[in-house]
Amino acid sequence: MSKLRVCALDDVAEESALGVELDVEGADEPTPVCVVRSGGRVYAIRDECSHQDVQLSDGEVEDGKIECWLHGSQFDLESGKPTCLPAIDPVPTYPVTIEGGDVYVDLRPDMAAGGAKEGHFHTSVGPAAANLK
Repeated sequence: MSKLRVCALDDVAEESALGVELDVEGADEPTPVCVVRSGGRVYAIRDECSHQDVQLSDGEVEDGKIECWLHGSQFDLESGKPTCLPAIDPVPTYPVTIEGGDVYVDLRPDMAAGGAKEGHFHTSVGPAAANLK
C-alpha cells in the first residue's frame, strides 16, 4: 500500500478539519484520519485524542494546532505532540501529498510519526499547490 486518496483539497477549508476513515489492506478496522488545513498547509493525524477516544476532527483548528473538544488537549499538527494537558501522549501523524487537487495520505507504519519517527508530515498548499487544482 502507498498513498490513499482522502478527499479533494477544496473539501477542507482553511483552519478546519475533516474526519475520514480509511480502509487499509490487512487491518481489521478502518483507520480514523483527520485532515487539517492550517496556515497554508495540509496535515494528516490520527483522528483520535490520545487522552480519550474522541474524534479530533470535531475540535477547533488554529495556528498549526488542533484542540480536542472534550477536555481541551491541544496537539501540534506537524509533530502530533500534545501542547497542553490533559493529554501527555502524541498522536500519529502521516505524510500528505497534493496531486491534481486531491489530498493523499500515506498510512504505512514506517511512515507514521508522532513521537516515533520524525519526517515530512505536511505539504504546502500555497501558490505552487494552487496550480494542481
